[in-house]
Amino acid sequence: MAPKRAKRKADVAVEIQIVARGSIPETGATEAAAGLSATKKVAVEKVFYTTDMRPAKLTTPADRILSWNVASLRSTLKKDAEAIKRLINTEDADIMCLQETKLKDSDVEACEKLLRPGFQDWHFYFNNSSAKKGYSGVAILSRTKPLSVTNGLGTEDHDQEGRLITAEYRSYYVVNVYVPNSGEGLKRLDYRVGSWDVAFADYLASLGEKKPVILTGDLNCAHQEIDIHDPKRNLRSAGFTKEERESFSVQLLQRGFKDVFRETYPGVVGYTYWNYRTGARARNSGWRLDYFLVSEALAGKVHDVFHLPDVQGSDHCPIGLVLHAH
Repeated sequence: MAPKRAKRKADVAVEIQIVARGSIPETGATEAAAGLSATKKVAVEKVFYTTDMRPAKLTTPADRILSWNVASLRSTLKKDAEAIKRLINTEDADIMCLQETKLKDSDVEACEKLLRPGFQDWHFYFNNSSAKKGYSGVAILSRTKPLSVTNGLGTEDHDQEGRLITAEYRSYYVVNVYVPNSGEGLKRLDYRVGSWDVAFADYLASLGEKKPVILTGDLNCAHQEIDIHDPKRNLRSAGFTKEERESFSVQLLQRGFKDVFRETYPGVVGYTYWNYRTGARARNSGWRLDYFLVSEALAGKVHDVFHLPDVQGSDHCPIGLVLHAH
C-alpha cells in the first residue's frame, strides 16, 4: 500500500506510513493467533530546513563561501543584474562558485562587465565548455587572488565540457564542480560512475595530499532517501540510481570527505533543486543535488552550512559555508 500524504503546514510535512509490522492491537488477537502480521499507521513528521536554523553570525575572522548552479549566467543576470552581487554582499562572501554558467568564451567579457561594478578588486575565473558551446561551465569569483587556479582534471577525456575549476588558497583548495548528469535513459551512467567519478576522486585525493579540500557544486546526486521528495518513484532516475549513490559513498565519503550539511542536520530535509517544468518549487518537491564536502581536517572549523531556498533566479538555490578562519 502506498503512503498517504497529508497537507504540508509551514515547514513540517506529516506523512502517514506503515512503520510497524507485527504490532497487534487488542482487536487483532485472531490475526496474531493465526500467525499473520498486522500493521499500524503512525504519523511521521518531516522537518524542512529553513534559514532560521542558522547559528548567529560570527564576529571573529571567518571564511565565507557561496555556491550556486545558476542554470545560465547570462539568463540570471538578464533577469536580475544585481542578483549575484546582492547575494555576495548579503552574506559578506569571500568566494562565489557558480555552476552551469553556459557561457561561450565570447560571452565572458560581457558578463564580467555586468559583475564588475562594486567588485573592481575581485578576481574572476571561468572554465567554459569547448565540446559544446553554451553548455555546462563553471566559474569562481574571489575576493583575494588565489595562489593558483586550474581548469579541469588534467585529462582530455574529461576536460572538454568545462566542469571543474580549482582555486588554491593558503589553507585549502576550493574545488568547484558541475558533475555530469547521467542523462535521459541513463545513457551516460556508465561514463559517470565508471569513469568520471573515479578520475574525479583520484584528482581530489591528489590535492588532499598537499592541503585540505573544500568541494562544492552541483554533484548531480541525491545521496540518501531524505534528499529527494519521492525516492520510491525515482530509483532509476538520473541522480538517484543505486549506482550513483553508491559511487558517492565510495568515491567521496569513504575517501575522507564529510557531507557537512547532512552531518549538521541529520534528520532535516533540505532541497536545493526543483524541476521548473512541473512547478515543483511551489510544492517544495525537490532534490538535494548541491553540496559542500570538506576534508576531515576542516570539519571542526565549520560554523555554518546553509541553503538559501528563497533566492530565485534558477532551478537551484544558492548554498553556503562559513569556516572559522583560525
